[in-house]
Amino acid sequence: MFLFDESYCINTFRELLAADSTTGQYEEVQRVLTSMLDELGYPYEVTHKGGVIADLGGAGNPLLVSAHLDDIGLMVRHINANGTLNVCPVGGLYPFYCVTENVRIHTRGGRVFTGSVCREPNSVHVTEEELRAVLPDFRTNVCVVLDENVKSVEDVRRLGIETGDMIALDPRFQLSNGYVKSRFVDDKACAAVLLAAMRELKAKEIKLNRKVYAYFAMYEEIGHGTVYMPEDTKDYLAIDIAPTGPQQNSDERKVTIFAKDSRYPYHWGLTNELRETALEAGVDFVMDIFTPHYGTDGDPSVAAGYDIRHAAIGPGTANSHGYERTHIDGLRSTYELLMAYMTK
Repeated sequence: MFLFDESYCINTFRELLAADSTTGQYEEVQRVLTSMLDELGYPYEVTHKGGVIADLGGAGNPLLVSAHLDDIGLMVRHINANGTLNVCPVGGLYPFYCVTENVRIHTRGGRVFTGSVCREPNSVHVTEEELRAVLPDFRTNVCVVLDENVKSVEDVRRLGIETGDMIALDPRFQLSNGYVKSRFVDDKACAAVLLAAMRELKAKEIKLNRKVYAYFAMYEEIGHGTVYMPEDTKDYLAIDIAPTGPQQNSDERKVTIFAKDSRYPYHWGLTNELRETALEAGVDFVMDIFTPHYGTDGDPSVAAGYDIRHAAIGPGTANSHGYERTHIDGLRSTYELLMAYMTK
């Protein structure tokens, strides 16, 4: 019987959250991850683009399991005349999901500044009608205000801030009555589940019946996280969030097996194997479909021409791409299905 180490998973999630990793800015989270892999004792390779592929052992019929470590965020688009920053999204971040959020601005010179995402105008006591009448929009009325005494373009540039600098949102992690609340449950919580599984495999010296790779990708949020993979890969299993909502089966306290997303159906045979494994192992699961705006790292791998079967599983998660929420039971069920399938 496999044992889900809740404390290790949550602590690992928090450690990954502490490394800002808006898509493209992967160096810090890569260092955190490779330190974890060194501690666990797994050999790994770092791809030229920044992903990390660990070798979990086994032989024959290779399975690749992926989770991604890049986050949605913002980038400085323009410095406004009053010293605020005009911004554009990196990945699928909507303005209504980040107005009033605290942020960190990472300059290309290596400095980090703090600020917050604000509406312009920004006070309900002064400009109530304007705030009511117009939806927040990055192009016109949403900006980042620096926690610095800046009043002009020149003031901002003297700090070393410039167009193209990266802006990371504060995760605001909380664990309350079993509910995990944070930005970037997608997908750092799933990466933590994968690392917890790798830890148990190593600690118990569990022998795998096939070759298994663990792929930690860095570009999933913009659609090309795993367009490269080991050439001998036969099966691909993505671990990613299962968004909850109207007409969805996904539940924060269960693992979802994906049947289809906005791009493709998942492989019928591999998906059925996962379903049979869940039934055999007594894992609390549902099947679900995600349209019209969802996909996983398995999709670009198929589109890139790899001759693989691809599937996806993950914990039910509310408020996707906002301040997300799942439950420790959903993480546990994802863990149990992952372990049962990897060792089948």
